[in-house]
Amino acid sequence: MNAFLRGLAGSASVAAGYLPIAFGFGLTALQAGLSPQSTLLISMVVFAGASQFILVALLTSGAGLLGTLVAVLLMNARHLLYGPALMPQLMAQGKRYPTPLLAFGLTDEVFATAAGRLDQLAPEDRQAWHLGLQLGAYGAWMAGTLMGVTFGGEIDQLPIALAAALEFILPALFFVLLLEIGVRKWLGTIVVTVLVTALLQTILPSYHALTLGMLLGAASSQLRRKPCSRRST
Repeated sequence: MNAFLRGLAGSASVAAGYLPIAFGFGLTALQAGLSPQSTLLISMVVFAGASQFILVALLTSGAGLLGTLVAVLLMNARHLLYGPALMPQLMAQGKRYPTPLLAFGLTDEVFATAAGRLDQLAPEDRQAWHLGLQLGAYGAWMAGTLMGVTFGGEIDQLPIALAAALEFILPALFFVLLLEIGVRKWLGTIVVTVLVTALLQTILPSYHALTLGMLLGAASSQLRRKPCSRRST
């Protein structure tokens, strides 16, 4: 199996979580008054998971376009860290594909999966594998949105149990991905990130707290590695 198809197969766990979440987004957007075409266009162009729900909520609540754009950009500011973090592994054998193509589908879940598996691949296979991983996730998101707008017109309101289940799917997906990359290996980073994020949420919006928590968690990981690397030399 070539690297692209292996990446496509490796996206199964992400795709399984994206389908119901995107289905819920399709339903939510229709119930908020968006047309099926607009809903599909948002998923096709934005492809930003939870930020799409915020985008719809802000637009339909009367928030201005500029304010909505700024809020969504701030929520997704953490994505600026993902590309540089993966770049050394992806470019180990030089640049084979355009950088925007490698970056477009780099969601939280795709990043978590790639960060845990890229070093297990031959350097020449990494970019093709990454493209397959992104395509599988993107295809699942689009398929889920299409299902949501197709069946959304027949559903007036989601049952309470189904709505609660849809809200839990995204956290559950992150737990699955965390188990895949290994908890013990990143335990210190996870603890620092969780504690800092929890503390900052008491004084900052959640998206700011999450971004700063990730930055400080990553910094703590680098600080712990430097003494080890010095001793090894």
